[in-house]
Amino acid sequence: MGVAVMQVANAIVDLLLSKVVTLGDVQVIIDGFSAMGFPNCGGAIDGTHIPILGPDHQGSQYINRKGYFSMVLQALVDHKGRFTDINVGWPGKVHDARVFRNSGLFRRLQEGIYFPDRKITVGDVEMPIVILG
Repeated sequence: MGVAVMQVANAIVDLLLSKVVTLGDVQVIIDGFSAMGFPNCGGAIDGTHIPILGPDHQGSQYINRKGYFSMVLQALVDHKGRFTDINVGWPGKVHDARVFRNSGLFRRLQEGIYFPDRKITVGDVEMPIVILG
């Protein structure tokens, strides 16, 4: 049973993930968030803990701050709540900030390749596309 589950999970990641979890049209997302009162916003991000059975190896790393075994899921969503980026698999003990700093999303943001270079001026400050967290 375990092998079949892993084969299905791997197939989902290899074949479907990039088709379902995708950024889409950034301007539509920005316009959607702007209509809600959040100008120049490219997404909203948060993390959650997915409960798991305690692993035999390094189990204490998977006990989160609430005292149960988990893995961390970090998700970025658009203005309609659709996933545009996900990162899952970190042990529950790991802080959200560390998960983010080690994510592909963070790397792409730092490299300037996730969002286009669109800035707006707020007062006298140039504001790039932001993420709500």
